[in-house]
Amino acid sequence: MKRVILLIATNIAVMLVLSIAAQLLGINRFITAGGLNMGSLLAFAALMGFGGAFISLWMSKTMAKWSTGARVIEQPANETERWLLFTVRKLADRAGLPMPEVAVYDGEPNAFATGASKSNSLVAVSTGLLASMTEQEVEAVLAHEIAHIQNGDMVTLTLIQGVVNTFVFFLARVVGYVVDNFLRRNDEESSSGTGIGYFITVIVCEIVFGILASFIVMYFSRQREYRADAGAAKLLGSPQPMIAALHRLGGVHAGELPQNMAASGISGGAGLMGLMSSHPSLESRIAALQAAR
Repeated sequence: MKRVILLIATNIAVMLVLSIAAQLLGINRFITAGGLNMGSLLAFAALMGFGGAFISLWMSKTMAKWSTGARVIEQPANETERWLLFTVRKLADRAGLPMPEVAVYDGEPNAFATGASKSNSLVAVSTGLLASMTEQEVEAVLAHEIAHIQNGDMVTLTLIQGVVNTFVFFLARVVGYVVDNFLRRNDEESSSGTGIGYFITVIVCEIVFGILASFIVMYFSRQREYRADAGAAKLLGSPQPMIAALHRLGGVHAGELPQNMAASGISGGAGLMGLMSSHPSLESRIAALQAAR
């Protein structure tokens, strides 16, 4: 739950910083001068909402390596690294994908896939995962991550985040404009544009709407985990290895990923009634695989 909260807080913080910058640069005055310009506001909201999301996507591989200390395997140093490269290449070929970068990082059991596109991706596993699982279970985890790349999940989640961010920006400013006009309705000396009521309302609404929007993003994040599990079963020809890997994950302490990557790991903690979790419970994922057999 902690890392999901941090993920949400980071996204809200980015929106707030962009909002304050827009206020200081006078962009807000431009879209509200002489009345609320809905066309300009929507264009501004889309630019801010999708801009930040795509910048994050573009930087995802670099940030993943930096934040986890992941070391890309250029030349395998041991048999384990040779096996990792061979297995990822085999799975990528089955999925019809270019060979992604393969990395190892120090930490408790976890793994992730990231990257801006199917041809520019990274698969990383922790030393803890390699030490706590059999080769068949590790292969299942790698297949799960390859399925994420095959499904284009990084781009899909970015688009969803961009859409909800756009609505957050847009609705916060509409509410801010209405509230500001209400507060200044009897002020005959008020100048055109907006006042402090608009600025404060926008900030408050962005926080509230941002939290509500996170429920939507987390829902889609959970759905992509089910699809990646099913994709792993298809790549391996059987759901049993993935079921075994999920059972194993249930018996170990999964490693924490940085908050900006919480939704990318093989497992994630449960949130408030599951609504704020980036991952379904391991039990529900296992049940879904068993039902599909």
